[in-house]
Amino acid sequence: MTTVDTTVPAPVQPSAIRARPAGFLHDVASIAGRALRAVPRDLEAVIPPIFIALFFFVVNIGTLSDLTESNIPGFDYKAFQMPTAILLGVTGVSRAYALVLDVQDGYFDRLLLTPIRRLAILLGHLCADVAVACALTIPILALGFILGVRFEAGPLGVIAFILLAGLWSLAFAGFGYAIALKTGNPAAVNSSFLLFFPFLFLTSSYVPREELTGWLDAVATVNPVTYLLEGLRSLVMRGWRWDELGQAVLAVACVGAISMWLCFAALRGRIRRG
Repeated sequence: MTTVDTTVPAPVQPSAIRARPAGFLHDVASIAGRALRAVPRDLEAVIPPIFIALFFFVVNIGTLSDLTESNIPGFDYKAFQMPTAILLGVTGVSRAYALVLDVQDGYFDRLLLTPIRRLAILLGHLCADVAVACALTIPILALGFILGVRFEAGPLGVIAFILLAGLWSLAFAGFGYAIALKTGNPAAVNSSFLLFFPFLFLTSSYVPREELTGWLDAVATVNPVTYLLEGLRSLVMRGWRWDELGQAVLAVACVGAISMWLCFAALRGRIRRG
């Protein structure tokens, strides 16, 4: 006589099918890769800043080059203006707008249900921003070389120039992410670039610092972008000036410390609300 086994299989425990956490670096790389893959589909976020930077680079040279060089013998205004153009091109270029869309369509909340590290969500976007910012310096540098700009610091100076510009882009991007995570409003994120205009124009962006007078000189003295510009210009015009480069790195670090504190605080708030 044949017996039939009527034993009911034990139900599969939810923990048995739960996704296992990957490594932290893998999480960061996954988020950064997704952000970078989206860049070709969102070129309107990167083309206008480069166009504006190239436009002002050419216009400022055409407008002020003769006037400045005639009053300062041996002065190369094209080399002087290139760091200003670079900062116009890379400042505010970030994936913060895309992160807002992720918040609005619910993807961000679904991401929080996965085992991915919360910190990696933000760091992945920031890593992608640095890569994009470094790439965006290339067209401006190429135009500068075509116009005759030469780096006194040599090829290594070009690399240091690009890395310093990328670090500044990272430092400023924190403000955009803080606004994105705090408000979830795309319009507010797009307007975050306006924060940079006082930084750039209340400094030695168009004439050497020694030519500034009165209140503008006083404001430029406490403006961190002044020291960033001087550090970038030292690589182009004066070679390796470690004191100026050190001040530039310190200025970027100070701005970055404030922006990163704001954006990570906004991330914690968004996670608690989620």
